[in-house]
Amino acid sequence: MLNALEIVTIVVAGLMVGVEFSVAFVINRILNNLPHDSSVLGRAHGGRMLGAVMPFWYIGSLALSAVWAVAEWEDHGAVLVVTAAALLLVSVMMSLLLLVPINDRGKTWTPQTLPEDWKEQNSRWDRYHYVRVAVIIAAFTLLVAARA
Repeated sequence: MLNALEIVTIVVAGLMVGVEFSVAFVINRILNNLPHDSSVLGRAHGGRMLGAVMPFWYIGSLALSAVWAVAEWEDHGAVLVVTAAALLLVSVMMSLLLLVPINDRGKTWTPQTLPEDWKEQNSRWDRYHYVRVAVIIAAFTLLVAARA
């Protein structure tokens, strides 16, 4: 049973890392190079779509990691899983405090309703997102190392 929990946790967290890495280094770069209207609409749509799914993914990854940590509390790999869970908690807190407020504004934007500082807000979201991606990559790496 523990093996299944470990594998499910790694797969769920790994897929989340893959999506967020893709957003940071592929999708947003594509959207930023589209014509203005398409870029704004694409980012708004992505914010709505991923904004609806990612909370479950982040909290699910955190919950699975926490269950794994409790199940292996006495084992040698527990410190890695606990650290990974702590990093996933940091990523959830970053999301709630830094990224979600910007995303909530940006997902309503159209080319006609953009605030004056929309580029700065997008840039700030991107910078926070890069840090969050680094945090979840570190957590994923620790989960994989704990399984080894």
